[in-house]
Amino acid sequence: MKKKGKKYQDSAKLVDRSKQYGLNEAIELVKQTAKANFDETVEMAVRLGVDPRKNDQQVRGAVVLPNGTGKTQRVLVFAKGEKVKEAEAAGADFVGDQEYINKINQGWFDFDVIVATPDMMAEVGKLGRVLGPKGLMPNPKTGTVTFEVEKAVKEIKAGKVEYRVDKAGNVHAPIGKVSFESEKLAENFEAVVDALVKAKPSAAKGTYMKNISISSTMGPGVRVNPTAFA
Repeated sequence: MKKKGKKYQDSAKLVDRSKQYGLNEAIELVKQTAKANFDETVEMAVRLGVDPRKNDQQVRGAVVLPNGTGKTQRVLVFAKGEKVKEAEAAGADFVGDQEYINKINQGWFDFDVIVATPDMMAEVGKLGRVLGPKGLMPNPKTGTVTFEVEKAVKEIKAGKVEYRVDKAGNVHAPIGKVSFESEKLAENFEAVVDALVKAKPSAAKGTYMKNISISSTMGPGVRVNPTAFA
């Protein structure tokens, strides 16, 4: 196992791994332990009481963070006709159809999110084997397969993040940058928690929010008391 660097070890000493902190205290600790020489992303990880192997216990969706992510997403829109102009007016970085399908097949990935109109999905679906493993496939559940192109692009540009439970029952989501004011990180955190609570599958039994932690890109995880958000 790779040995952690001195900065990480120094930061880890500030965090009591056995303690569940209140949200505000946890955010302050994440800021203190972010030692990298770049503006680190603050991420949250939530362990949910679901069985991801069962279709009726999937948790997937998207939420617009009230204070954005601190990163401008590059949006590719697959559309044709009038929807091309709508996407361009909304601020999409790339708009087209077959030309971009060909570029992706040749290894082009200079974008972060794809939005596709439903009439384009027969063609876009053929990219599944290259887009799927990268988590880039558009999906109606996250609002990225839609005829409401303007709304979709503007939400993504405003700070929309997608979440999806993994095989271990965890959900990961960015909630901003270390440079954000603490209140803004807290508001973004609460927006994700609210979205997860609303997305709770009816088949999920027992404790839903089992563990929550937040961390900076290079910093140690800080546990947050989940009972305040259950």
